[in-house]
Amino acid sequence: MQNAAAARHDAQEFEPKVVAFLCKWCSSAGSDLAGVSRLKYPANAVPIQVMCSGSVSPIYILSAFNKGADGVLVSGCHPGDCHYLKGNYYARRRLFLVQKLLQFVGVEADRFRMSWVSAAEGAKFAEVITDFVNDLKALGPQTKLKANR
Repeated sequence: MQNAAAARHDAQEFEPKVVAFLCKWCSSAGSDLAGVSRLKYPANAVPIQVMCSGSVSPIYILSAFNKGADGVLVSGCHPGDCHYLKGNYYARRRLFLVQKLLQFVGVEADRFRMSWVSAAEGAKFAEVITDFVNDLKALGPQTKLKANR
């Protein structure tokens, strides 16, 4: 009985670590807009600005999980709005396979997320981060791919 109460307390205290790969042209600008608009969202995400969501290698995602991330977010321009024309189409195709790979190795599907956020969607960025952090809190810490250091 006491263990269940302690586990519930730990779940409430758990603050997930999120690595967010953000496209420079849209999602990173969307996060900036959320900040200057003073929208509230959890500070759990560590943003990593990339030139395009299509440049995010599956190795980056696996490495983030290996180094202790509880969740990884890749966010880019809406399909059809890519600064590099086809980058987000490449990302969508590649990251779909990453989702399948993570499921194959036993990582919960909700620990990896893709989103399309434009530079004008600060509120959507705040919503994406808030929803992702809440979903990760329910899952608890990620231990499957985390290296023992």
